[in-house]
Amino acid sequence: MSKISEKLKAKIRRQAKNRCGYCLLPQSLNPSLLEIEHLHATANGGTDEEENLWLACRLCNGYKNIQSEAVDYKTNQKVLIFNPRTQDWNEHFEWKNEKIVGKTPCGRATVKAVKLNNEIILPVRRKWISAGWFPPND
Repeated sequence: MSKISEKLKAKIRRQAKNRCGYCLLPQSLNPSLLEIEHLHATANGGTDEEENLWLACRLCNGYKNIQSEAVDYKTNQKVLIFNPRTQDWNEHFEWKNEKIVGKTPCGRATVKAVKLNNEIILPVRRKWISAGWFPPND
């Protein structure tokens, strides 16, 4: 099992604005600690180096698992899953009410592979939106 230092974990939390890199769920709305995620899974040769680590909620991290590629339903092409460390979220995704919609092949493939609109999160997201707590506006 990997050992990532507390100092590096804190740095990644700051870099990620203390929110999930995929669904943008902030720690303040999550009752469990956001996880340090391996962008390229260690099972597939990924490392514990900073450039391979980011923050993810338990749902996104669990659904992503060891995937690094997925199929875009529009082009039927295999593409890399969104990398929150190196790619701009707003370039690949947009909000349509409580749903995250992919705007690019990478975005569409990631929405499906990571199940960004799963049946667990949508009802909760609706409530956060109606309370004015979500989505983030930056």
